[in-house]
Amino acid sequence: MAADTLSITDNRTGNNFELPINDGTVRAMDFRQMKSSEEDFGLMVYDPAYKNTASCRSAITYIDGDKGILRYRGYPIEQLAEQSTYLEVAYLLLNGELPNKTESAAWTNEVTTHTYVHEFLKTCMEGYRYDAHPMGRLVAFLGTLSTFYTGSKDVRNPEIRNEHIVKIISKLPTMAAWAYRHSLGRPYVYPDNDMSYCGNFLSMLFQLAEPNYKPNPILERALDVLFILHADHEQNCSASAARAVGSSEADPYVSLAAASAALYGPLHGGANEAVLRMLDDIGEMKNIPSFIEGVKNGERRLMGFGHRVYKNYDPRARVIKKLADQVFEVTGRNPRLDMALELEKIALNDEYFVKRKLYPNVDFYSGLIYQAMGFPTEMFPVLFAIPRASGWLAQWSEMLDDKEQKIARPRQIYTGHGARDYVPMDKR
Repeated sequence: MAADTLSITDNRTGNNFELPINDGTVRAMDFRQMKSSEEDFGLMVYDPAYKNTASCRSAITYIDGDKGILRYRGYPIEQLAEQSTYLEVAYLLLNGELPNKTESAAWTNEVTTHTYVHEFLKTCMEGYRYDAHPMGRLVAFLGTLSTFYTGSKDVRNPEIRNEHIVKIISKLPTMAAWAYRHSLGRPYVYPDNDMSYCGNFLSMLFQLAEPNYKPNPILERALDVLFILHADHEQNCSASAARAVGSSEADPYVSLAAASAALYGPLHGGANEAVLRMLDDIGEMKNIPSFIEGVKNGERRLMGFGHRVYKNYDPRARVIKKLADQVFEVTGRNPRLDMALELEKIALNDEYFVKRKLYPNVDFYSGLIYQAMGFPTEMFPVLFAIPRASGWLAQWSEMLDDKEQKIARPRQIYTGHGARDYVPMDKR
């Protein structure tokens, strides 16, 4: 008997089955042959929230949650954060390899020359209340771009795909910055193609009367590193949404609108905001012991700790913790930082948290940095969406090239009524 198989006996019928094991998985469709009778549909696999189901093969991002490892195309996230740039990482995710000098220059030029958006988008912006959430607007604007670029629907054409991948990565910062400016009643700032990707974004956000706005280089680099850390994270909720919608051959704009809508949820893109609310709720250092007791009693929640994937220290959190010190040297120390450090110290040493493997995740420090840089909390998920677009697009494109993929259509276990006759209104 081969070692890479799974032997199953169906005790309902006594039939034996041998299923091949490939890459540590068995195919769910192999269970369909296990039937209790000829009329039986066959066994299905029940997995709420896909906690142990691989929906695809992917060569983009590797995570080992037990060891705290995150790699893009094989490159450790720590090395990329220290040595690379966001645009270089975006190229890597989309193309599989780091660009050489010529490729990097061409890629940067492509992105830079597509940062402008149609003037009609300004008219769309005026249709929103000043306090409309910027993430809701971003979802809508992506859908709007789908109506401008109707050629993007030819998703099976690699050249067309690449054209609109560039447009999305280029235009997202512009749309996000304009949503922010509109909420403050400030005039829109157009892109400056002489600046870096993150420098241009900061300019469109924060420029006031300066004729030549120059962002602080430390803050510009900090944003670039944060964008690298958020660029992709395997088959999360939003990436799965992009793949599922894209599997119907929907264009990349609406596929990313779906991904952005998934990210809009507080359990996904709003987690770092929840950390700040928690720290505000604690208020002072002296209140931490009672807060910890509340967590242990199930009365409070420790936000920014633990992760669905990581059962070790989130490697992104290590990078961000170092980054925080650099940012606070420029902006001044965030008073919440001391509380955050004390919470981390307790969580890493208290048996209650250690036993549950509750280590800091990427959200624990990122909100503190964004707040120190001047971003309002409602912009946090937008700052997540801009860099994650490169990961979403890499996942979307990979899905289209995967010959095993079909239109997404999960099964269900029906728990409703059996067949019953219609009852007229006067007899109910």
